[in-house]
Amino acid sequence: MSKVTTARDGEVLIVTSDNPPVNALGAAVRQGLADAMAEAKTDPSIKAVVVRGAGRTFFAGADITEFGRPMTGPALPEVIDAMEGSSVPVVAAIHGTALGGGLEVALGAHYRVAVPSAKLGLPEVELGLLPGAGGTQRLPRVVGVEAALPMIVMGDPVPAKRALEMGLIDRIVSEDKLVEEAVAFAREVAAKGGNHPKASERTDKIGGTDQSVFNQFRQTNARRIRGFDAPEACIKTVEAAATLPFAEGIARERELFMGLMTGDQSRAQRHLFFAERAANKIDDLPADTQLLPIKKVGILGAGTMGGGIAMNFLSAGIPVVILEREQGPLDKGVGIIRRNYENTAKKGRLTPEKVEQAMGMLSHTLDYGDLADCDLVIEAVFELMEIKKEVFAKLDAVVKPGAILASNTSYLDIDDIARATARPESVVGMHFFSPANVMKLLEVVRGARTSPAVLATVMALAKKINKVAVVSGVCHGFIGNRMLAKRQEQANAMLMEGAMPWDIDRVMTEFGMPMGPFQMADLAGLDIGYSEAKRTGSLRDVLVESGRRGQKTGKGFYDYDEKRTATPSDEVAGHIRSFAEKSGKPQRTIDDKEILERLLYPMVNEGALILEEGIAQRASDIDVVWVYGYGWPVYRGGPMFWADTVGLENVVASLAAHRELLGPNFKLSKLLADKAEKGQRFNG
Repeated sequence: MSKVTTARDGEVLIVTSDNPPVNALGAAVRQGLADAMAEAKTDPSIKAVVVRGAGRTFFAGADITEFGRPMTGPALPEVIDAMEGSSVPVVAAIHGTALGGGLEVALGAHYRVAVPSAKLGLPEVELGLLPGAGGTQRLPRVVGVEAALPMIVMGDPVPAKRALEMGLIDRIVSEDKLVEEAVAFAREVAAKGGNHPKASERTDKIGGTDQSVFNQFRQTNARRIRGFDAPEACIKTVEAAATLPFAEGIARERELFMGLMTGDQSRAQRHLFFAERAANKIDDLPADTQLLPIKKVGILGAGTMGGGIAMNFLSAGIPVVILEREQGPLDKGVGIIRRNYENTAKKGRLTPEKVEQAMGMLSHTLDYGDLADCDLVIEAVFELMEIKKEVFAKLDAVVKPGAILASNTSYLDIDDIARATARPESVVGMHFFSPANVMKLLEVVRGARTSPAVLATVMALAKKINKVAVVSGVCHGFIGNRMLAKRQEQANAMLMEGAMPWDIDRVMTEFGMPMGPFQMADLAGLDIGYSEAKRTGSLRDVLVESGRRGQKTGKGFYDYDEKRTATPSDEVAGHIRSFAEKSGKPQRTIDDKEILERLLYPMVNEGALILEEGIAQRASDIDVVWVYGYGWPVYRGGPMFWADTVGLENVVASLAAHRELLGPNFKLSKLLADKAEKGQRFNG
């Protein structure tokens, strides 16, 4: 069956693409559109053309599976040029989304109509690319440079109402009469005759553009685009639209597009696009596994983590009951949830009605019995095994049979926790990342007895609460924290060898991480896990005992001013030198290359061990964990993908060179060594 069909409504040719699920502009669709435009050109009875998408959307973009492969069929720019060059008016009838190549197709039409719920955008930058079919040249000509920049450089879509205000669409039509009203509009413009507007020929919105607008845009968005190649390339293409003839601008667009397409950053971002989707697939889980109904969720703990977890479900329209031991902490936690919602509303991202709707679904209690009818209960209590087991034993006694019992533990053995219940098949780990209402990652920890239905239900629920879920097996720290521990070991070791915290943190932030290990420790609080009874006399103990507990006390590894701006601390440097002298380790200058390799290569090795042990299903799952849970720079694709770009043989060689510094417990992964020897990669 053809992906593109044509039909007649009198003198109007209706061109319909039916390429589920999103009408991606693959070769067959492009060919079908080209054939339809040829039909309109050769049939004199056709007076207008309407282009639409069947199903749930207009064209939602290019077929990303074609990227990096030889092009077949007509190229998208050729198809768009044919539409724009039509002697009869072409109307794009938009519903759902017109994204990427889809919006470029719409820009090739002479006119655009859309239903109120439609969204239009050019999100190619999220794949490390720029719109490559004329979008960077046509959009500024249609809406002006200032409106086009955020759409192209930031990938921000616009709703139909805003698109109409910008001049991106010509009319908003009824949700349930898109085709009918698009055909009527086509007849209307055809009847007027004359020349129909071609985006490529317009200059009214770009003439006299002040060049300072580009530098101002760079400065305003510097933090958001730092480290990425694609945004700057996008800005340059819009500059070309404002300063060059269309044909020269198109040539500039193509040049910059190909540079990005063949670069490591776009490869990394495309890798993550597929990795996120692959993470939801569990190899040994039957596709027809029945999901359990989740109509009410219980949360144990109203602290920062418990409150954040609760917000995920409330925002998704799922009622929550939150339990605390005492009224004071409970009231405080509920108050923080409300304040978080109200702050979001003040920023315009939520209506006051939505705030009240979410809060109306929240109930709170001091009584375990009020959790009895919950379908899922998640504990977010103190990270001690004795406490977790006590909590799960209580839950097992009161929560209805068949309900899921989940732990938000960051490190602890889910199987051991499950043994505190008579229903280990219902126990699973749901490791949220702080702040839980913001961070996208959910590590789903599959216990030895976790049932397929429980696992499938939690994975499906993750999507509903807008999380990216990755399955982990049971081990200390699971995927993310287990690897993080290896980085911290080397960071601490290098302090004793001559590096300072600010040296190590700087290397990490220059690599693209949001913060380094010691900045992260100060933010979390150096006193987390500290106990006078369990003190070891470590550097961290000494800092805590001298009042240096992190940002909250104005001093930790760094000194902080009233705005929490960090500066290196002479006091901390003195403590480090004192500890180094006692350790007997010779001091030396450690260059940035060694710092980077010693922090990150042991992590890669640990990731390979995680794969060997079957803790993670695939290398790309590890990448997803680190990008969405720990701030690994998107443009580096995750630690395992990054290792592939560095060359696994180079990773192994560096680990061998630093072997004596990696500690007595270091174990080289056989999987890593074998792949390095064979010249293979973790990802494809």
